[in-house]
Amino acid sequence: MKLVLSTSNIMSGGPSVIRRPTFEKSNTELTSSLRANFTETQNTPPSEPASSKPSYKTWTTQVADTLYIPTHTPSPLSEPREAYDITLKLFYLPNIPSSRRCLQTRDAINLVLEELGTKSIDLLIVSFPGISFDADDSDSDMDTDEPSPTSPSLSQSNSNSNPTPADDTDALPEDLATIITTWRTLETLHDEGLVSKLGISEFGNTRLERFLPNTRIRPAVDQINVRDCCVVPKPLILYAKKEGLELLTHNDCTNVLPRGTLREILGKGEKGFGVLDGEEGEGLRGDVEPQWVVKYTAVVKDRGVVENKGYFAVAELRGE
Repeated sequence: MKLVLSTSNIMSGGPSVIRRPTFEKSNTELTSSLRANFTETQNTPPSEPASSKPSYKTWTTQVADTLYIPTHTPSPLSEPREAYDITLKLFYLPNIPSSRRCLQTRDAINLVLEELGTKSIDLLIVSFPGISFDADDSDSDMDTDEPSPTSPSLSQSNSNSNPTPADDTDALPEDLATIITTWRTLETLHDEGLVSKLGISEFGNTRLERFLPNTRIRPAVDQINVRDCCVVPKPLILYAKKEGLELLTHNDCTNVLPRGTLREILGKGEKGFGVLDGEEGEGLRGDVEPQWVVKYTAVVKDRGVVENKGYFAVAELRGE
């Protein structure tokens, strides 16, 4: 079964000026917003025991083999499309075969287009698992074309495997060939007019020099996470300027939704919402595996405010 989790518009309390982040980290923002949306949909106080909360069937909707958590209603843009800059950041998660990404990417875009009531987005940034940027460590920007003999590559992952919790956080950087194959999918979306510009995340000089010659549609943006608000390295600034890349900084986590966190949210424990492992057969049973997460932001251009922002997270539930 496919599980589609949504936060709805987390700016529903009012638009926010871009420079004022609501949360420090994307994983905190995602999990907090999911919990808030689930609680609001259930219409129960957060302090109420999980055992007394309503059955998940009363606040979710199942369509064929897809369960929407919670029942979702789109939040279309209030002004004409040309008034907005719409950005998506798609997080490919660890231990998910790269062969799924074509469908994953289209699914993510389609969910957001339906949510916002529009037909295209301005910028799509993709985040690959295991890749992080460290301004003080040039080795962090090196990847190999051969996976470690002790760990499987993403392309070799078995979709029926049951990795240990550490697998969620210790993913190896992807090899260049896998990244390029994924990029071909993004180029097709650009050709179709669904996406105006493409972007990558956490690429330093070395990885950029190897990646760019293999692209047909070059990325317009390189988004990097600079630790402790350090200054972006000058060599990267110069290289990006030469190649026409816009450098942006962020505070997102590469793996925004580990499976342990997802199971806690959906489970029947004190912090859970009873979708999984419910009493008397009420809850779903099986192994839950996060597939991808997408963050979307719609900014009103002339006012510089975020009108609509939210997340979708998709997981697979495989029966016991």
